[in-house]
Amino acid sequence: MQLKWLEDFIVLAQERSFTRAAELRHVTHPAFGRRIRALESWAGTPLVERGGGPVTLTSAGVGFLETADHLARSLAQSHEELKSRAGRQARTVTLATGRTLARTVVADWLVRLQPLLGQGELCIRTRALADTVAMLERNEADFSLVYHHPALAVRLDARQFSHVTVASDRLVPVSRTTAQGLALHRFGPDKPVPYLAYAPQLALGRLVEDHLAQNPHAPRLQRVVECDSADAHYEYVQKGLGVAWLPWSMVHADCQAQRLAPAGDARLEVRFDVRLYRPKRRLGPLAEALWKALAPR
Repeated sequence: MQLKWLEDFIVLAQERSFTRAAELRHVTHPAFGRRIRALESWAGTPLVERGGGPVTLTSAGVGFLETADHLARSLAQSHEELKSRAGRQARTVTLATGRTLARTVVADWLVRLQPLLGQGELCIRTRALADTVAMLERNEADFSLVYHHPALAVRLDARQFSHVTVASDRLVPVSRTTAQGLALHRFGPDKPVPYLAYAPQLALGRLVEDHLAQNPHAPRLQRVVECDSADAHYEYVQKGLGVAWLPWSMVHADCQAQRLAPAGDARLEVRFDVRLYRPKRRLGPLAEALWKALAPR
C-alpha cells in the first residue's frame, strides 16, 4: 500500500468527483482510477460506489476514510520529525503558492530576503490553489501564498491558521499594440474580440469568469485559446493572438513601454488581494524570521 493511494482516496472523498480529484492530484483520470482500484485491491473490498452522479463511498469506504486520514497525517508528522532530527528543518522553509505568484510577488521577495536567508533555503512549491492550502493543512509547507477574492473560497480553520495581506493587484485585459501604440485588439460593439481564456481549474480563470458573468459592461469575446498558464498567455498576447486578463504586476512595464496596452477601461479590471497563511503553532527560527520580515507592520 502506498501513501499516495491514501491521499488520492481522501481527496476523492472530499471532491466526490474522479475528474476533479484527478486534477487536484495532478494525474490523468485513468491513472487516478487505477490508483483507487489498487487501494481497493489492497483493502480487499470496494471503497467507492461507481455509477452516475457524484461519487459516494461504500460503507467500508466510510469506515476506512477516518483511518486513511489519520494514517496520512501521522506519516506526514513523522516525516517532519525525521527532517527535524536531521537538522534540515531548521534551515529550510517551504512556501506553497501558484506559478504566477511565484513569478511576481515571490520574485520581488527573494531580492530583499537574500540577506535573511543566509545559509538557509526557501523551497518554493507551485501548485493549484486547493493544493497549496492542502499542503499547509498536511504540514507539508510552512506558508501558503494565495489569491484572496470573494469568488475564491479558501477554507482554513481560523483556530489553527492565521494570515496577513501582503499585496494587492488587479487583472487587466491587455493586447499587443499597433505601430501607433494603440491596442491591436480593443473591445467595441462591432465584433467579438479574440479571447485567451484560462483553464477553469486555475484561480485566475475563476476570477475572470466570475467577473465577466456579473459585469454589465462585459465585452463580446470569441474564445480562441484556453490555457492553464498566465506565463503562456503573456507570450500569446505579445504575439498578437488576442486579449488576456493578466496581473498588472506582470505587464505594467510592457504597458509603460507601449509594447502592450489595456483593451478596455477600468470597469473590466478584476481587483484582488494576496494573502500569506501560516499555522498558529511555533515554526522554525528561519520561518519565524521570514514571517516577521514579510508580515506588514
